[in-house]
Amino acid sequence: MGQTLSEPVTAKETSSCMNDQVKVGASCMQGWRINMEDAHTHLLSLSEDKDAAFFAVYDGHGGAKVAQYAGSHVHRKIVSQPSYQRGDVVDAIKKGFLEVDSDMLKDDTMKDELAGTTAVVVLLKGGRIYCGNVGDSRAIASVGGHVQQLSFDHKPSNELETRRIIAAGGWVEFNRVNGNLALSRALGDFVFKKNEKKSPEEQIVTAYPDVIVKDLTPDHEFLLLACDGIWD
Repeated sequence: MGQTLSEPVTAKETSSCMNDQVKVGASCMQGWRINMEDAHTHLLSLSEDKDAAFFAVYDGHGGAKVAQYAGSHVHRKIVSQPSYQRGDVVDAIKKGFLEVDSDMLKDDTMKDELAGTTAVVVLLKGGRIYCGNVGDSRAIASVGGHVQQLSFDHKPSNELETRRIIAAGGWVEFNRVNGNLALSRALGDFVFKKNEKKSPEEQIVTAYPDVIVKDLTPDHEFLLLACDGIWD
């Protein structure tokens, strides 16, 4: 989506951190895009919940603003949910994603933004892995040398996604939403969220995430979160 360079920018920005529970490494590369449009978050503990760790990858498209906004706000919005305080992390992730999207629409600097972003987030808390995602960034775990899927890609060609897109007034052409967007769920992309007769969950492109929960076991070796450029 958008213009590309004649050759990729391959310089990588890499960082790492650790505590007595986890070690984290992160690396990003601009690649073929005119500007760096991705963002990531790695927090060994949350200021609002010292017993929780949060990691996320946001793969922006059409610009960097939505990915950057998500990187600063998604984790805060999740832990601020009343359901999070009650221990319902799944509900908090779902409502947190939708509220971030809603907040951007109320923000004069963001509401007309054409950009969007995927979001794949992992929250570690109470011996469990909570993974929420919209779009086609992906998370996996290695468990005893075997892959454990923590997310599933949201593609317009998926039958359930196609049904929602059509019901909201859109269409799928060349495996793209309205012949344009290659993913069917995202933060931002407000041009696809204008059906006033539909709820946020029912829009052509929705910010409503799928959430997968797994128990964290001694056999878990590592988690990997990455944008589609790594997987494809």
